[in-house]
Amino acid sequence: MPKIKTNSGAKKRFALTGSGKIKRKHAFKSHILTKKTKKQKRNLTHFGLVATCDEGNVKALLGLKS
Repeated sequence: MPKIKTNSGAKKRFALTGSGKIKRKHAFKSHILTKKTKKQKRNLTHFGLVATCDEGNVKALLGLKS
């Protein structure tokens, strides 16, 4: 059987943590920032984790065992 290709968009957007969870960036931080408050932009800076219900789909895109 051929190898499964990693989705190139997903490999740029997600990273694995040491405990095996999937790290992601927050949305809404790229443009139209003038109308957003400082607090809102500051809180969007931090990394989040992929929800457990979506982890299987993301791991499939990354070519990892789910």
